[in-house]
Amino acid sequence: MNSITVYSDYVCPFCLLAESRLSEVIGERDIHIEWRAFELRPDPVPTLRPEDPYLPAIWEQSVYPMAEQLGVPIKLPSISPQPRTAKAFELLEMAKDADRAHAYSMRVLRAFFQEDRDIGDKDVLIDLAADAGLDPDAARKALENGTYTERHREALRHAQDDMEITSVPTIVIGRRIFRGTPSVKDLTIAIHDLELDAAP
Repeated sequence: MNSITVYSDYVCPFCLLAESRLSEVIGERDIHIEWRAFELRPDPVPTLRPEDPYLPAIWEQSVYPMAEQLGVPIKLPSISPQPRTAKAFELLEMAKDADRAHAYSMRVLRAFFQEDRDIGDKDVLIDLAADAGLDPDAARKALENGTYTERHREALRHAQDDMEITSVPTIVIGRRIFRGTPSVKDLTIAIHDLELDAAP
């Protein structure tokens, strides 16, 4: 199966919007979306506050217009300061083991941007993991025991050092790397080339 890699942070609205465009272009093709972590503001870097001028301005100028174009319901979350995403990404590693990473990532993004839920809260994350088909008791134990902490750290190291990711979404399709949300035309060309390269 061909795959497309999306480096994301669950507090980035463009990651939710990019997936919508990706899914539109992929259509019925047998292509897997692989989610990888990149924290925009890892601890101890302060996270953003929705009541400060920056976030509302970005949303009015860029997020809402793109969301309207794509037909994706979205709203600026009210949680302040914005949650850290390390724990959410630890459960992403668990979801990968269960082949539920896409379902889990989409559940977390929608919970934050469509339901205004605090994805930095462990109980919320456990509920979302269960919604995505993971065992909630196992998810709770994984967070409490730090089962996936090292794997998440290695994922961050890979994103920063190996891939030199600096922004999200960063989308890797074969030999092409897109920083931001690509156009339908660019995605279509990249996916076509990906399938050609994979053909026997």
